[in-house]
Amino acid sequence: MRWVTYRSAASGADRVGLLLDDGIHALAAGVALLDLLGQPGRLEAAADWARTQPDEVVSVDKVSLRPPILRPPSIRDFYAFEQHVRTAREGRGLEMDADWYELPVFYFTNPAAVRGPGEEIAVPPGCEALDFELEVAAVVGQGGSDLSPHEAEAHIAGFMVMNDWSARDLQAREMKQGLGPAKGKDFATTLGPALVTPDELEPLRQNKAYNLLMTARVNGREYSRGNLADIHWSFGEMLAYASRGTTLVPGDVIGSGTCGTGCILELSLTHGQDAYPWLRPGDIVELEVTGIGTISNPVTP
Repeated sequence: MRWVTYRSAASGADRVGLLLDDGIHALAAGVALLDLLGQPGRLEAAADWARTQPDEVVSVDKVSLRPPILRPPSIRDFYAFEQHVRTAREGRGLEMDADWYELPVFYFTNPAAVRGPGEEIAVPPGCEALDFELEVAAVVGQGGSDLSPHEAEAHIAGFMVMNDWSARDLQAREMKQGLGPAKGKDFATTLGPALVTPDELEPLRQNKAYNLLMTARVNGREYSRGNLADIHWSFGEMLAYASRGTTLVPGDVIGSGTCGTGCILELSLTHGQDAYPWLRPGDIVELEVTGIGTISNPVTP
């Protein structure tokens, strides 16, 4: 199943629908995708309803897609690709920390700053080093505490493409104080274009994830090329760690962290800042993950 949230051209309201070959089959007005999570079988029942008696059927190119989950209860962004971590640390003269292989660490970011495909991303105040980060996000379908990785895997409702926008200069100054990235991260996170359920991706399962090509383009030029199958920590392992001593709830978003080559910071450390300059107003950033879709956002002042 592929679920989308879109802005209705007729009413201007946000609607939820099942994406099928002939367009988006909408559920009743007022239903949010978050409402369909939390109980086994609820998404499947809604899909049956959408296929047989949709409230409306609209073409994808006639509507504006919104983030599938408009206001997640929380967003945890992990650090799960070794190539990205190693390159970023080497750029600061650091070796890999042994604990990275023991702890699937994460930080919390701002649910109020979620953006959808096509939305403008304003350069945050004081930032001169705006970056994208190419990621995949999982959405928690059923809550739970102290889950095992196997249990946690079964609690995933689906996956989205994620752009963890980063103000690198603000982030570098903040993190010298020994806390998280704060204002270097909390201004925008793009999610979309659809929530793709795990069964859609199961034929592509490889290593600890799926064989999904991940690419990033800036103004049409390919910057990044990675694969979700290269991830070191599985989503089950990440969810299990997140659930230790606390409760995951339906709609929580779990970001994978940046894939190898998946940001300007990493690329510039390897190839130089002239080859990969920071983002500027007027740039268009496209992130694509095969099997899940593409999100594109223009950068504005």
